[in-house]
Amino acid sequence: MTPSHSPPQRFGDELRASARLAAPLIAGHVSTGLIGLVDALIAGRHGTATLAAVSVGTALFWLPLLVPMGTLIAVPASVSQLDGAGRRDEIGPLFRQALWLSLLLGLGMFVFLSVIPLGLEAFGIAPEIRPGATAFVHGIRWGVPALALFLCMRYLCDGLHYTIPTMLLGFGGLLLLIPTGYGLTFGLAGLPALGAGGLGLASALVMWLQALGLIAYLARARRFRDLHLLDRYDPPRWPPIRGLLALGLPIGFTWLMEGGLFVATALVIGRLGAVPAAAHQIAINVASLCFMVPMALAEATTVRVGYAVGRGDRDGLRRAAFAGYVLVLITQLITGTTLLLGNESIAAFYTGDAAVIALAASLLLMAAAFQFPDGVQVLSIGALRGLKDTRKPMLLAAFAYWGIGMPLGAVLGLGLGEWVPAQGPKGMWIGLIAGLTVAAVLLGLRFLRISRRVAIVTS
Repeated sequence: MTPSHSPPQRFGDELRASARLAAPLIAGHVSTGLIGLVDALIAGRHGTATLAAVSVGTALFWLPLLVPMGTLIAVPASVSQLDGAGRRDEIGPLFRQALWLSLLLGLGMFVFLSVIPLGLEAFGIAPEIRPGATAFVHGIRWGVPALALFLCMRYLCDGLHYTIPTMLLGFGGLLLLIPTGYGLTFGLAGLPALGAGGLGLASALVMWLQALGLIAYLARARRFRDLHLLDRYDPPRWPPIRGLLALGLPIGFTWLMEGGLFVATALVIGRLGAVPAAAHQIAINVASLCFMVPMALAEATTVRVGYAVGRGDRDGLRRAAFAGYVLVLITQLITGTTLLLGNESIAAFYTGDAAVIALAASLLLMAAAFQFPDGVQVLSIGALRGLKDTRKPMLLAAFAYWGIGMPLGAVLGLGLGEWVPAQGPKGMWIGLIAGLTVAAVLLGLRFLRISRRVAIVTS
């Protein structure tokens, strides 16, 4: 069966096609970001110490999650190329091997989350934060195998230009998390009062229900019936898994290095006490929610570029990427302006602690400053992975994030004796801005160069 998508021949048509594909993805990603918002709001109402604990616990959770997320995003890049080349009969076998890979990644992440809280004292996290952070991580770890399976299935749908299930399941999970998370945190309706640990357990429950819902959908959907996705059992086979790893691991490490920049920032700020940690959690939660939009646009661009490569259309792949750049600049202008004008109101929405509000509002101004570079760099990564170019971008990102961003942030945040006074969280955030800006320039130039001379193949 050949794909039914008609390739756009004009930039305006590509812009509309990319926007249609990205809209449900954006909604799905925003729903994921809103889960972090719900966690932060519930934790903030429970107390500053709980909010700080969730800040550190969330950082420890997202750090390992970026590896399976990035690795499995090889699935839409591969599926879209197969779809564009009319080789849909190869999608089902590839998907079943991707499920094995996702299960392996999920179990590895479970083990990591089981032991990483043991290092909180070594990281220098304030003593009052450690118990809650540990409880949050130990609660949420039970959901990560389900989350990895869900990501694999979601990326399959994305690669086939059908993103509505992701959106519906994302918002369904969010609606379930609100009462469950609140009840387990405060001990309402007969539920035990578990504080930060309750939020972790509630998130794990949502992950399992979302994964089971998507499995049921794929098993019954007529749209995917010709792919025979779940009609047979395939044992793990190394060659296709190795191919997915070769494409996906550099993406996973790229995301890990970017996310690690934010996580390291959170851990350093966690050494400064509950108020700085809580303020950073508010600002990074808002920034992460904003990031869901360019991240979704990058995934849509991966699919559109990969589909163009599959059908052998060099001009089409560049149209797809440039459409993504236009869309991401528009969305980042909106989010940047919102953060610039509403920083204090947004901070006050999370907590009533005046000291936390003041510091968080100043950090949100810095978040507004990196909206454009953050959008451009993630869109460039998305366009490059549509070309299956992932290794060199990984090295460029490593240099930007850890050669520029983290050293600068550490020096400005912690100070350098008499020569550089310590600026605390604000100094760390200046490092974030610098790292993302360098990444945007290097990765954007990489796409412009590679897209002119990429060999169009369908393998």
